[in-house]
Amino acid sequence: MRQSVVQQRISSVLWLCACGILVTGSLGAVEEASAPRYDISMEEIWIPMPDGVRLAADLYMPSGDGTAARFPVLLEYLPYRRTESRSRNYSLYSYFVRRGYAVARVDIRGTGNSEGRLIPYEYSDQENDDGEAVIDWLSKQPWSNGNVGMFGISWGGFNSIHLAMRNPPALKAIIAVDATDDLYQDDVHFMDGVIHVDSWEMSQDLDNARPGAPDYRIDEAYFRDRFDTRPWMMTYKREQRDGPFWDRTALKVRYDSIRVPTFVIGGWYDGYRDSVPRMLEHLEAPVKAIVGAWHHSFPHNAYPKPQIEWRHEAVRWFDHWLEGKDTGIMDEPRFAVYVRQWHPPGPYLEEAPGEWRWEEGWPIERIEERVLYPQPNHTLEPAISPEAIHQLRYVPSIGIEAGGPVMWWGDVAHDQRPTDAFSLVYDSDALESEVEILGLPRALLKVSADAPRANWFVRLSDVAPDGTVTQVAGAGFNGTHRESAREPKSIEPGEVFPLEIEMHFTSWVFPAGHRIRLAVANAQWPMLWPTPYPMTTSLYLGSSDGTHVLLPVVPHQNRPAPSFLLPEEDPEMSGYESLNEGTTSGYGEISSVDRNPQTGEVRVTATNGGGTRYPWGTERYGETIVHETSDAQPQNTSVRGEHWTEVELEDRTLLWQSELLFRSDLENFYYTYTRRLLENGELLREKVWQDIIPRDFQ
Repeated sequence: MRQSVVQQRISSVLWLCACGILVTGSLGAVEEASAPRYDISMEEIWIPMPDGVRLAADLYMPSGDGTAARFPVLLEYLPYRRTESRSRNYSLYSYFVRRGYAVARVDIRGTGNSEGRLIPYEYSDQENDDGEAVIDWLSKQPWSNGNVGMFGISWGGFNSIHLAMRNPPALKAIIAVDATDDLYQDDVHFMDGVIHVDSWEMSQDLDNARPGAPDYRIDEAYFRDRFDTRPWMMTYKREQRDGPFWDRTALKVRYDSIRVPTFVIGGWYDGYRDSVPRMLEHLEAPVKAIVGAWHHSFPHNAYPKPQIEWRHEAVRWFDHWLEGKDTGIMDEPRFAVYVRQWHPPGPYLEEAPGEWRWEEGWPIERIEERVLYPQPNHTLEPAISPEAIHQLRYVPSIGIEAGGPVMWWGDVAHDQRPTDAFSLVYDSDALESEVEILGLPRALLKVSADAPRANWFVRLSDVAPDGTVTQVAGAGFNGTHRESAREPKSIEPGEVFPLEIEMHFTSWVFPAGHRIRLAVANAQWPMLWPTPYPMTTSLYLGSSDGTHVLLPVVPHQNRPAPSFLLPEEDPEMSGYESLNEGTTSGYGEISSVDRNPQTGEVRVTATNGGGTRYPWGTERYGETIVHETSDAQPQNTSVRGEHWTEVELEDRTLLWQSELLFRSDLENFYYTYTRRLLENGELLREKVWQDIIPRDFQ
């Protein structure tokens, strides 16, 4: 039988006392989280900005008998077209509204139905200035109790963090799901300091060019403020090193800026999970965290399973900070983590095996770093290796399996054997007993290259007795950033230097009889752009400062587990019918790989498509992304993306198309982007942008 909130708190308090941890507050004062007692109503509203521009919003309000005069307000603030998202929003927000929260879903300036010129790029000062004005306005409405909370996933999680860094007076707490504190290293433009071209970047540039539904007004103001605006990707790809552009909202350089209580949620198969331990460790404001086995999705409808009703925890959190109720949430341990057990490689996984556990926070004191050294015979041992040099010929086209179907450091990755075949690989003996790791494994490499540009990629994997290889963790490193990502330096051919590569946050239990594998390579394409020079790199073994890996090993300890509720069935909004949901991730996923063994040329194609029937018409979309490189001439790498969205209305059919060609040679990147609008098959507008962008240590 599932425990009540009070029973959960009693169990937590008894365990905390047994561990010698001080528990404050009165047990008798704990209150259940707000129960469902309201109906739901929705109305469209306008929120005025100081410069006269109005932002469009949907306001979801509690209704029915006994409705209180004032409610705390939750804000989700996005560019993702709230009108077409109402089916998703109604289902998502209903949990909060029925429990006495008003929820405002606001279109960012120049997106969806909001007025004004499109923001110049994500997380700009304009977006955040407007966000502060929105929070202030929401707090002063007659139906508001004056307290505002922010929440969201991905973009909504990012700008929840960014606005918390500004500490507007009415913002009392945030929940950030699948977001990060480091825009340069973790976001989709540059991962681990290496250029990345993402499906999201291309599709978002097209979506930004569309007017609001259901009117889809096409006039000169629309062309000026949206269709003709500079594509965001042109800005991002010029910012190839860390620095002020990325610092503007990078929490990593000023953790003390947040005074707002912060709840962060991540998933082992999401690319933004690294921020969870950093924020747990460094935030001075009250902070809690959950990490489950999820991809880039809310935990109540997550892939893969198990799912949890995270909104119950969110209501307990917001009840505490926005309504002053003691729900007991702040007396529980700060960190709930899902410990992953072994599973075979992907690319898909219905349910991740494992179990939940409470931890006090981060760092976890009982974690012990276990050192393993690659050996000349390609084993991985606790003893320091004899001196040896292992060389690796650079194969630019490898790494397709390591990036997963969406090609980032998330996903359920494929079997690693095809990538390992072109990597330096080191295996431990078969384990005599299981080994659990939790944290950010580190690889300390001593390396050299015979070219001025080189990247290194390390992957930690689980080798099962049948030979299948499941990726557990990994990361890349731009060799020109060995001293600074802000001031890169060319590699001197033959120069021997150390690299410390912190792999991405992970949890895994290696079973007895399995082996731990460390793999080192110089490419992970098409996830990350290849360096332009054919080359051979060297890995130096031997001595205590030679190449080795440090594993965050967790000694076994019986610990209590959170009793999360199972997801609640949500109501649906009528009039929104999905025609085809597209890929599991919602983005282009690899559909074919064509490799010419005679020429060394490789092509990877990713596709996606779907559609929805709305009350006002039918929308369909599609994307095809083609990545090409050459093992003989890696400087000649390219990606071509074609995206389209068609809307069938009663009186007309509108079709937006975009084509991106992004390619490189030895010195430059070349950007060509075309945007089109057709009405009933006739071209209304076409605009082309071209740019030559020097390679800046990429």
